[in-house]
Amino acid sequence: MTSRRDFFSRGAGILTATAGAVGLTRSAAAQQAPAQAAHAAAKGPGARRAPQLAGGTAPTARTVVPPAPADGSYRPVVTLNASSLPYTISAGVKEFRLVAQPVKREFAPGMVVNCWGYNAQTPGPTIEMVQGERVRIFVKNELPEWTTVHWHGMLVPNGMDGVGGLTQPQIPPGKTGVYEFAIDEPGTYMYHPHADEMVQMAMGLMGMVVVHPKDPTERAIDRDFAIMLHSWDVKPGTATPNVAQMLDFDMWTFNSRVFPGIDPLPVRLGDRVRVRIGNLSMTSHPIHLHGYHFHQTATDGGRIPDSAQWPMTTVNVPVGATVDIEFVADRPGDWAFHCHKSHHAMNAMSHDIPNMIGVNQAGMDKRIGGLVPGYMAMGSTGMAEMAKMAMPLPRNTLPMMAGKGPFGPLEMGGMFTVVKVREGLAPGDYRDPGWYRQPTGTAMRLL
Repeated sequence: MTSRRDFFSRGAGILTATAGAVGLTRSAAAQQAPAQAAHAAAKGPGARRAPQLAGGTAPTARTVVPPAPADGSYRPVVTLNASSLPYTISAGVKEFRLVAQPVKREFAPGMVVNCWGYNAQTPGPTIEMVQGERVRIFVKNELPEWTTVHWHGMLVPNGMDGVGGLTQPQIPPGKTGVYEFAIDEPGTYMYHPHADEMVQMAMGLMGMVVVHPKDPTERAIDRDFAIMLHSWDVKPGTATPNVAQMLDFDMWTFNSRVFPGIDPLPVRLGDRVRVRIGNLSMTSHPIHLHGYHFHQTATDGGRIPDSAQWPMTTVNVPVGATVDIEFVADRPGDWAFHCHKSHHAMNAMSHDIPNMIGVNQAGMDKRIGGLVPGYMAMGSTGMAEMAKMAMPLPRNTLPMMAGKGPFGPLEMGGMFTVVKVREGLAPGDYRDPGWYRQPTGTAMRLL
């Protein structure tokens, strides 16, 4: 039974379940921002900026296309809404510098989350190296507690494995740890702490590592993308994740961004495309691509022989694993790319609301409105109406379904973006080409 206190605590602009009805309320509207502002795309004009939080507001996370190395040793990976880590060369050793620190991450316009990350972003910048290279990675700790870095899936010397207390002393706040090794196996890997993992990984400390083959013609690709999957529990109206959550997460992200704040994957017609997907969340994710059959070509254990690959449209990415998929982009259009666990392609919502489909709620607004001014009964015909309503929400909160496409509300959030295949894109052009115009006679018609 719902208590009177619980009834009113749920009435501040979030989805409400009580007294046998589902609804929204406009109470405390003076302290809330309109939800429709968060429906704008991440780069859309006039998008509402997130409220000012302690320490300032995070900048919008843009996809940074890294420059190709001068020696042509590899084609750089493009990490959606993130970047690759710069390096220097010292006596033949490639040197990287990571800084573990508190980070403010904009999940989408209208929501900034207090996270921990590397080099002012979460996930941290992708580290790219070439098979056989010797690398030296300086890790400075600017967190309030000690940390380490584990090179997940990489075969490194035992003293470089990054397990605090087992293979190394922890790196105290203010100190720098130095890791040095060479990697003989190309592939897609990850990095994350093995120190206070429940807190540090839940706060966003993670990143990807790509080891390119020594021969740049081996497994040649035209477009190479990286996406890290993660789960968060950020209650509506708050800005700091609940690190003790184990099951009921409410935000699911591609590279710590949710739709419509996630950039698309622009692809030139005819390109061979690779998408590297890492998962350090608390559950597996069946990642589905519309419009194509692809092959899973690798795990974090290495390349899968061609004879062991088969065509797929959905690949499951287990916890603590990476998956590479590849396809030839021979079908132009805007193709959805998302997790197929349906609530993972949505944003924060209550987990304990009743199903009101088919329930006659006539008169319920007026009766409950006497207790909660502005209450609106909803859910009798489904929840799609929420995608086109401009209901007030608590500060720093995104609507459950957001985004707008060429035909109206997209009704998505979370782990959802679009692969945009176009003829005529330049080889290095990763700008959003806009919405696809379907040729006459190829689109669905309403009768």
